[in-house]
Amino acid sequence: MTKELPTAGDQRRSQLLRGVLDLCLLSLIAERPRYGYEFIEALTESGLELVGEGSIYPLLARMERAGLVEPFRAPSPSGGAPRKYYRLSEAGRAELERGRIVWQGFTAQADRILTRTTHGGTTP
Repeated sequence: MTKELPTAGDQRRSQLLRGVLDLCLLSLIAERPRYGYEFIEALTESGLELVGEGSIYPLLARMERAGLVEPFRAPSPSGGAPRKYYRLSEAGRAELERGRIVWQGFTAQADRILTRTTHGGTTP
């Protein structure tokens, strides 16, 4: 099986996601505690399949050092070795709320600019 080369659209989506991936992870943890691979599954199910383990684990480690997430070990449902799960700390909840406000304001401003023009030129 060969991996397809990324398109220009994939590259742009990847750049956009890089700036908001931490908020996506915090939001997923806010739903319920998760372990590493569950993040990749949840992001893929949401249409953000561009994220791999090489992006997730270093970011989780940074968020742990910053006190935004609290790791804990729990038995694997499949009976394997215990897994490292992450839950939000109070600081993580506060960061998620601040991040959501910034993201919503940013996307609203960017949307105003990006929708001002049409394919044929500026709108009246």
